[in-house]
Amino acid sequence: MRGPHNIWRLIRTGATLERAGAMNIALDAFEAGPLLRAVARTMAFPFRWLGYRGDPNLPPVSRALTALGPAYIKFGQIMSTRPDVVGDAMANELRILQDALPPFSKEIAQQEIEHELGIRIDEVFSEFSDPVAAASIAQVHRARLRENGQEVAIKVLRPGVEKAFRRDIDAFYFAASMIEFLSPSSRRLRPMDVIEHFDGVVRGELDLRLESSSASEFAANTEGDAGFAVPLVKWHLSSRRVMTMDWVAGVSAGDNAALDAAGHDRRALGSRVLELFLLHALRDGFFHADMHQGNLKVSAEGDIIAYDFGIMGRIDEYTRRVYAEILFGFIRRDYQRVAEVHFEAGYVPADQDVEEFARAIRAVGEPIFGMDASRISMARLLSYLFEVTERFGMQTRTELILLQRTMVVVEGVARSMDSHINIWEVARPIVEDYIRQSIGPAAVLRDIAKTARVLARFGPRLPKLTEAALIRLGDNPGEPKARAIPPAIWALGGAIVTTLAFFAGTLI
Repeated sequence: MRGPHNIWRLIRTGATLERAGAMNIALDAFEAGPLLRAVARTMAFPFRWLGYRGDPNLPPVSRALTALGPAYIKFGQIMSTRPDVVGDAMANELRILQDALPPFSKEIAQQEIEHELGIRIDEVFSEFSDPVAAASIAQVHRARLRENGQEVAIKVLRPGVEKAFRRDIDAFYFAASMIEFLSPSSRRLRPMDVIEHFDGVVRGELDLRLESSSASEFAANTEGDAGFAVPLVKWHLSSRRVMTMDWVAGVSAGDNAALDAAGHDRRALGSRVLELFLLHALRDGFFHADMHQGNLKVSAEGDIIAYDFGIMGRIDEYTRRVYAEILFGFIRRDYQRVAEVHFEAGYVPADQDVEEFARAIRAVGEPIFGMDASRISMARLLSYLFEVTERFGMQTRTELILLQRTMVVVEGVARSMDSHINIWEVARPIVEDYIRQSIGPAAVLRDIAKTARVLARFGPRLPKLTEAALIRLGDNPGEPKARAIPPAIWALGGAIVTTLAFFAGTLI
């Protein structure tokens, strides 16, 4: 599929970028070399008249992507989460992209639902509205269940959307391969990996069963969180192309006038949004990665309600501990500890100077702490921190980039509700509580208990694993003994020794 037939699509894309004045901006973002620039301009400029005009009121790149259609809009939105690839300036511009398209008819939506779920609309729903929201991949309808009168939201994929996105993503892969071939310097940004990341996100959004699963997991994790709610999935009315959830009623989190009219305390809401994000990221390692005002409502009772779970972030427990220690170090202004954590985690190569790294981190933190509360920004701190770590040879970590991007969005939501919010005062108790629970003595005991459970599962296999290692050692008499034994045996043996040593120490 990724052959020369995609050239016409690329010409049309280049022509639109050229017409919108976005070509040079895009080439700069991907650090294109002279050859790639020459080829791009040669393919685009003569065909400039074929490019879509777009909305002249939008910035150049957003104007071009919006004109090119749904797949390009979605690509721009996802690239707004990757400032490590496109740079901070373009990432900020791409955040304004609105994923809104004209809706398809209610009748077509009903046909899709009946075909997918094997039901008759009038037998299951007593009411079924026209579209209340329409985006590039799906649209939403409001309905009422006939059996109990409950209101629900029904998300339906656009007819033919899978084929349309597959065609455009195919062209993206072709373009990425050409970029890597024509511009070796761009390989540092791994264009093919970028498209694979985009492909994976879109595949997830094109299967609403996965979004339903994310919503269900998120609801289970946050069930006990005061002042927060997630609508529940109706699994019997959900499938690959249809997702049904409880209808959420409330005021948009971005409408301050409506929030004030409803009597909500915006200062408390702003703090809670930030607290909830940090709680979900640190405690659960699973967070809403598209937590902007359009995906948040405030109920009449003052609860924050989240929806649209197409983009979720996940970080493992070890990374959460590292992230918490880094934040805690900054909160205490202990820059030496922040530097040590980076080295201990292997984020910065061991051949770098930890003292020099600590000095560079101090230069990041001190100016920010010197600001008044309304200007202190955790998002800005993380952005500067990534710049410093890159200079010291830190490899890009996608999960931390997504975390940082979401932090920018959440901080923006919090400040829109309370412009004088002190980010550090809000974050401190959440981070300190996580540190106490995950890095103290109790956490060590939990880790050892987990190790013991893993060893128990391997217990029946230990004799065979040992026998296999000894046989291999006998078959390779010339091979050094340490290399002859599989790494898994070394790891298992080390875990056994560590566990036995711990229990011996508790008995002495």
